[in-house]
Amino acid sequence: MAEDDPGILVSTAWLAAHLKDPDLRVLDATMFLPGVDRDARAEYEQQHIPGARFFDIDDISDNRSDLPHMAPTTEKFMSRLRAMGVGDGHQVVVYDTHGLFSAARVWWLFRLMGQRHIAVLDGGLPKWLAEERPVEDMAPIIRDRHMTVRRQNQMVKDVTQVSAASKLGDHTILDARSAARFRGEAPEPREGLRKGHIPGSLNVPYTELLNDDGTMKDVAALRAVFDAAGADLSQPVITTCGSGTTAAIINLALERIGVLDHALYDGSWTEWGAFPTLPVATGDA
Repeated sequence: MAEDDPGILVSTAWLAAHLKDPDLRVLDATMFLPGVDRDARAEYEQQHIPGARFFDIDDISDNRSDLPHMAPTTEKFMSRLRAMGVGDGHQVVVYDTHGLFSAARVWWLFRLMGQRHIAVLDGGLPKWLAEERPVEDMAPIIRDRHMTVRRQNQMVKDVTQVSAASKLGDHTILDARSAARFRGEAPEPREGLRKGHIPGSLNVPYTELLNDDGTMKDVAALRAVFDAAGADLSQPVITTCGSGTTAAIINLALERIGVLDHALYDGSWTEWGAFPTLPVATGDA
């Protein structure tokens, strides 16, 4: 592992300086929303940061669930990562081709599995390419390494727990979807879902946490976003979104400003919006 712990976000300059560290592992965690005609794995195979492995979020998930890319079992996570040559003693840096989108989901997933040495590349592949840093199309050489996993159950919430939190008001629930989707004014990208949001939740569109170049805003600016949303960060926080992907960007932002009591609702609106017996709110609150 690199001697200078990079924390939860690394700059492109940091990654470039450490790219040849023997215990660094880089992951391309790109995924696209339903209806987007792009193939993340094919794009990875065409070009990726040197040495990067492809982390398939849909594959490394609980395929027994009808919901998309739910967190996998610890056994599946360990076996998939071992096959990718990622394990104990590695500093992992994850990125995506959006800037900062699905990479945060993989950061959260590693943390759920008890992994601490996991960071997101700030600005992702777009910033890396804009700075004319190297890419390649070669597959990395894989050497197995064992990974010790200790699942942190407090970092994930199910529908029953979120329903209770919504009724009791003892958690701050933050929704990362766009304002139009939160208010119920725009259709959901997945068919069959009701429009609106979890009663009592607040809207923090993930785009408001990012700069124009896809990097995450600084601590002061992040705090201002949460303040503007009316978020009480003295309570435990639950994040949600469409399918548990962009919610993790809020978790990453909370971690950056020192708010550590946060969890992610894995089923998110794909689950809540499909249950006719669960209440739905529309409008701003």
